[in-house]
Parts: sequence; structure tokens; C-alpha cells
Amino acid sequence: MGSHSRLKIIMPDETLANPAAEPRLVSAYELRPIAQVRKIPLIEREIHEHLSQAALDAVFASAEIISEGEAGEVAGKTQFLGSTMLTLDVPALGELLREPADEGTARRLAALLAKEKSIEDRIESIVRREVERITHTQPQSVHGETRIRTQGARVFMDIDVEAILG
Repeated sequence: MGSHSRLKIIMPDETLANPAAEPRLVSAYELRPIAQVRKIPLIEREIHEHLSQAALDAVFASAEIISEGEAGEVAGKTQFLGSTMLTLDVPALGELLREPADEGTARRLAALLAKEKSIEDRIESIVRREVERITHTQPQSVHGETRIRTQGARVFMDIDVEAILG
């Protein structure tokens, strides 16, 4: 076999050439590798979400209110038993709000309303006004139990009302 031969003799010390790997297609949903932390943070940051008072004013000003109930004598006192439902329509507030007026915002609104400290005073003033409208009597005291739920892009606040009338 001379030098014109097409055969190649591979010696055990000689490395074989690897074929070039085809480029792998990367999915748009594939996560990037996790970055290694070289230093630890001295200050930790947290984000707290809460409802702005201006937004709460707008939300409650646009709420649809439906109330029902009746007054009766209980242990010598006139008592009102009923319910009030507030409907907060998030898409109706779309022009005012920075967030999208959709179901996700309605769910966040409901969750934040449940934690809101000023909500009890707002609800009590609405319920007081509704009891007075229905009974034509100023209530001495008003108590209520509120449940908050969402349906689509609307938030419903259902309030069971008990009031002692003057």
C-alpha cells in the first residue's frame, strides 16, 4: 500500500475527530440557567400591596347597593334584620384604574379588601344609611358580617345586617 491509497491507518494514540454537533433549537419557554450568588444582600426588600384610599373612594362611590330586611320587636326592642349586597364592577372603573379591568384585578381587589382596615367603617356607614332608608328610623347600633367573593370581573360584598333601632 503506497501513499496513493485511500485507507488511513489509525494509530491508538491518535484522536478521532468528532462530528460537529447540530445546533439545538431553544424553546421560548425554556428557563435560563440560575445565576450563582457571589454576595449576600445586606438589606432585604419586600413589596406590600394595599388599596389606595383614593381608589377605595372611587370603588365605593360606584358600587351598586341592594338591601332588604324588616324590623320587628325582640325582647322589647325594635330590631332590624336584613342584608346588603355591594357589587363592585371592575370594568366600569377601567378608565380610572392603572391596572387592567379584568378578572385577575377583581380577584386581587377582593383579596386586598378582605385585609383592608378601613373597610369596616366604610361598610358600616353604607349599612347604617340603608337601614335608615328602609326603616325610616335612625339605628342606635349596627352589626354586620361580611363575605367577599368574585364572579368574573365583579366583586360582591354580602353583608348580613343586625341593627337596634331607636
